[in-house]
Amino acid sequence: MDSRIPSKRSGVLARFRVALLAAAALVVAVAHGHGHARVEATRVSLLHYWTGAFSGGISELVEAFNEGNASMRVDASGLEHESFKVGIKGMLHEGRAPDIFSYWAGARVNSLVEAGYLAPIDDVWAESGLNGLFTKTVAQACTYGGRKYAVPVTQHYVAFFYNKKVFDGLGLAPPRTWREFLDVCARLKMAGVTPLALGTRELWPAQFWFDFLLLRTAGPEYRGRLMEGAASFTDPQVERTFALWKALLDEGYFNRAPEKSDWADAARMVREGEAAMTLMGSWIIGLYTGQMGWEEQSGFDFFPFPTIDAGVPQSALGPIDVFVATNGGKAEDSKKALAFFAQLGPQMKMSEGSGAIAPNIRVPRKFYSPLRQRIRQAILDAPHWAFAFDLATPPAVADIGLGTFSAFLRNPDNARQILLNTQKRVESFSTPQPSETPADPKLDSDRRR
Repeated sequence: MDSRIPSKRSGVLARFRVALLAAAALVVAVAHGHGHARVEATRVSLLHYWTGAFSGGISELVEAFNEGNASMRVDASGLEHESFKVGIKGMLHEGRAPDIFSYWAGARVNSLVEAGYLAPIDDVWAESGLNGLFTKTVAQACTYGGRKYAVPVTQHYVAFFYNKKVFDGLGLAPPRTWREFLDVCARLKMAGVTPLALGTRELWPAQFWFDFLLLRTAGPEYRGRLMEGAASFTDPQVERTFALWKALLDEGYFNRAPEKSDWADAARMVREGEAAMTLMGSWIIGLYTGQMGWEEQSGFDFFPFPTIDAGVPQSALGPIDVFVATNGGKAEDSKKALAFFAQLGPQMKMSEGSGAIAPNIRVPRKFYSPLRQRIRQAILDAPHWAFAFDLATPPAVADIGLGTFSAFLRNPDNARQILLNTQKRVESFSTPQPSETPADPKLDSDRRR
């Protein structure tokens, strides 16, 4: 576990303890001119991880609720991603969590459900008709142990984002097959452009390469079994994935020393034309159009991860951000807010500010920019949806896997031994099925974005 975590967690808890307690209090006042007391608006606390350059949308979402509800107010606080990951688990463990908080659907939410930290919200889904607002895939991402525990607020899509000027200057078209992809990489390298930018200082960006290489060869069914612990990291399917990855490294298609850069550094390499493309989630759009002032489609564009083996079912990949209610919090008030956050208008406000795709399928197509329209269609067309490795596996296994990818990038020639060691470590945890994830999430030293 990161040696910085204890001090960071204590700082996070100290910083937010007073704010969360204050936001949860009821304020009682005597109405002027009346001989009785009245209760002011109930305060419901919400903690989220959309801050800094990625804070767009959340304030507008909360303000929309508060403007339309005189008897209740949502008090939102933001905490930087890495601090949030440590802080929220400490708050839950100590019984000082906010009433509502944002989280990542998949094994992360499931670990909190198994620990008993979250309140089921089946009634919200039933009374507000939420099954009619989201696809079956998204609804399933909110379902754990047969019950609903979450409301989706954003959906992201992982793909290759590339410098269109670089591609056009060399007469390159977005590749659809692996053969075409390798040809594009070779031509870029010959032209003196690094084909692939990768920044793994925070470890998690490397997982997208493993995920897609495995999904495009072994398929989603096998990958699901590997995530559940029913398959082995020493299987031929996994070895082939690392062999394909190693071939790209051996050809020199990646930037040097990716461990010294983060994902934003890799994105900047593409923006400046030093590299041609990077495999990243659609949150990169906000970075490009915001801080970097780069225009969609004319400056940068995207294409899906190419097909490797014909006949393998195509899978889309990415996280789904959700809101969940703390078990023991202001249940009824929290549910009122969650029901609101699922509706068309609020989802559009969050999407507009964040750049993410709104999970609500009733958002009109023309609401999105042309590039986002294409991303949304790619999501809707995908026959399978997969969570990235660290959201698809139990927390302890996720940490092992991210370390595996980092070790491989440092020494790809040692792939076989790395996979043997990975499998031994996974087995030492007696990995359960996803519905039986370890019940103490505070032990997770995840390194998610």
